[in-house]
Amino acid sequence: MDGEIMKNTYLFSYLPIISILLFSLSFAIYGEMQMLKLFGNLGIYQGMLEFFSEAGIKLALLIVLLLLFFMVFAALKLISDTILELSLLFFSKDSEGKALNSVRKGSVIYVIGGACSLFSVQFIFGLGSIFIATNVVALIYFVNKLSPSLNLSRLVGLVFFPIFVWTALISLVAYAGLKLYNSVIASLPI
Repeated sequence: MDGEIMKNTYLFSYLPIISILLFSLSFAIYGEMQMLKLFGNLGIYQGMLEFFSEAGIKLALLIVLLLLFFMVFAALKLISDTILELSLLFFSKDSEGKALNSVRKGSVIYVIGGACSLFSVQFIFGLGSIFIATNVVALIYFVNKLSPSLNLSRLVGLVFFPIFVWTALISLVAYAGLKLYNSVIASLPI
């Protein structure tokens, strides 16, 4: 019976949502602490306390930030899965999906990373480092699982395709953000 459970392809299907929730909660807690400091420095916090309790303000901020980060991480997961499956389409000879099923167990890495991020909610560099380290470990796991079935050129393509696509996406978003910032600054009457 235990062997049947471990061969079940759907066993790890709930882990991505758990890892997204853990990372979202970590970043939301950090964001809540920073926003409360900002509200205190701006003098808004005392006015908010007249309408809401302290626990109500904290809970509302946590829920809003949790939802915001959940949407961001869910979108990143969707993009990541699409890039992974595209790279498998372009560089893997597997047409039955065995390669994709073999790397699904790597979602445990993200759950462990998400759990570790809860211990670093005080430090944004810790959260960022854990998130980046989790992605690097997952990439190493991914390459390790697929390397026996690929030749060197396909393996290089499989590794560099996601890196290239992520670099292009991040560069595009950074460029658009910088252009938007510059246009807002240029339109201010100074």
